[in-house]
Amino acid sequence: MKIRRIVATAVAAAVTTPVVLLSAAPAFADTKPAAQTQDQKTDIDALRRAVTKAQAAYDASVVAYAKAEEAVDALGKSDNPLVVAAADAKKASADAAAAKVAADDKLAAAKKAQSELPADATQEQKDAAQTAVNEAQAAADAAKTTAETKAAAATQAQTALDDARVAAVREVEKARQAKEKAAKELDAAKKALADALEEEPGEECEVDKNLVTSVTGPKKITAGASGVFTFRVTNKGKVELGEVGGYAEAFNMSDDLDKYLHLTWSSATSPKWQAVDEEEGFSSLSSLKPGKSFDFKLKVAVDAKAPAGDGVVVAGGAYINEDGSCGWAEEGSYAEFGIVKASKPGKPGTGSTGGNGNTSQQGGQSNTPVTNGTSGSTGGSLAKTGAGSSTMPIALAGGAAVVLGAGAMVVVRRRKAGADA
Repeated sequence: MKIRRIVATAVAAAVTTPVVLLSAAPAFADTKPAAQTQDQKTDIDALRRAVTKAQAAYDASVVAYAKAEEAVDALGKSDNPLVVAAADAKKASADAAAAKVAADDKLAAAKKAQSELPADATQEQKDAAQTAVNEAQAAADAAKTTAETKAAAATQAQTALDDARVAAVREVEKARQAKEKAAKELDAAKKALADALEEEPGEECEVDKNLVTSVTGPKKITAGASGVFTFRVTNKGKVELGEVGGYAEAFNMSDDLDKYLHLTWSSATSPKWQAVDEEEGFSSLSSLKPGKSFDFKLKVAVDAKAPAGDGVVVAGGAYINEDGSCGWAEEGSYAEFGIVKASKPGKPGTGSTGGNGNTSQQGGQSNTPVTNGTSGSTGGSLAKTGAGSSTMPIALAGGAAVVLGAGAMVVVRRRKAGADA
């Protein structure tokens, strides 16, 4: 959280007086992220391993849950062995039951035929009738046994299928609970790592000399009007950078500092003019390829009551990659401009404003060749600083230290020039 504290101090100083800002400048120049101790590095590494382990456990739980659901679905398919066995046993039981009915009918017929023998039936006829009854009885008894056996087998097969289905559903619920638990543990591990990185921003972000910036714009702005400046972020390196962004401030050189100036920004990816957030800064919302630039537009609206004098726009750049690595420009940039009063009716004008409040916003990837240095329209560059973070908001907030420290340098140079005059 060191960078956030620095920025908070800087912002507080920036809205008071140039004297306070002057006293804050050395703090920015001298402040560097504290060296990371071995214990801190070990803790971070342990948290990263915990995230990796939790991720692996969650991935495994997702696979287990999917397999459990597949097992339930499989038990509903006609070609499943248990389903086939239950169906076959049920059919066999039905066939055996039908055979028993037929055997019982034959027994009943044989007994009826025996009972209907005439009184004068011969002994041979009586013996034949009895034999028929005996055979029918034996067949009926066998059919009964078979039917009972097949019915028991059908019941057993259906029970096995039902038990398998119940067990599969239970496994699905168990896998679902395990998945939820693994997800919570993964979230907790990620949060612990993010919190640790938030507290130690300097361990992740580094000053990147390949990230350079520049600010260019009008030389004069009339009170009551506005001027649009271009803040360019350029990738001079050989690797593509992730999401790039920046932070900017605008103020005049009076004791009131930014009382009369109002700064907004826009770009090709965010065309609507919006205020610069002190925590979030602004972002390109896209990556930056080697040798390419991304332009942000900074519109400075000057209050009609602003006294004539000097103003300055200062800005710093940063980036964050998808893998969490990040960096920020070694130097920020600035552009100075004059604040002139509007011409009174009937009197000659005081000069061109060099800016237009209706200027449309532009920005985006630029094919402008990469140039050396980070100078603004005045040809100056800002003090080198070193800080970093693990998230874009902190990295960009760190940029506030760059630009506010730069503002202090401008004030120092102005006051020195005044003293020497």
